[in-house]
Amino acid sequence: QVQLVESGGGLVQAGGSLRLSCAASGRTFSSYDMGWFRQAPGKEREFVAAIRWSGTTYYTDSVKGRFTISRDNAKNTVYLQMNSLKPEDTAVYYCAFRIVNGRTYYYGRIPEYDYWGQGTQVTVSS
Repeated sequence: QVQLVESGGGLVQAGGSLRLSCAASGRTFSSYDMGWFRQAPGKEREFVAAIRWSGTTYYTDSVKGRFTISRDNAKNTVYLQMNSLKPEDTAVYYCAFRIVNGRTYYYGRIPEYDYWGQGTQVTVSS
C-alpha cells in the first residue's frame, strides 16, 4: 500500500504564491503518473495539473501560466508551484498517483488514479 502526504497549503493574499508538496511512502514499487485536483465547497472535484512519468505536463486552462507541476522521482514527490493566486483558486487540493500500466492516461479523470492524498487547504483572500 502507498500513502501520499501533502503539505504546503495555507492562507495567502491574492497575487501571492504557495508551493504544495506531495510525497509517497510505503510500498512504492511502481512507476507513477502524478496529478493535482482541487475541490471548492459545494463543487465537484476538478482537475488542475498532471505530470506523466515521462515528464509531459498538462494543465486546466484556468491555471495555465500561473501554476507549474514538477516531480522528483528519487523522492517520489510531486510539487505544485502556484503563483499569481486568485480567490477562485481557494479549495482543498489533492494529489493523486497513478500506477503506470501502459494504457491510455486519462489524466483529468478521477478514476484513473490509484492513490490520493489527504488534501490540503488553500485559501486566497481578496
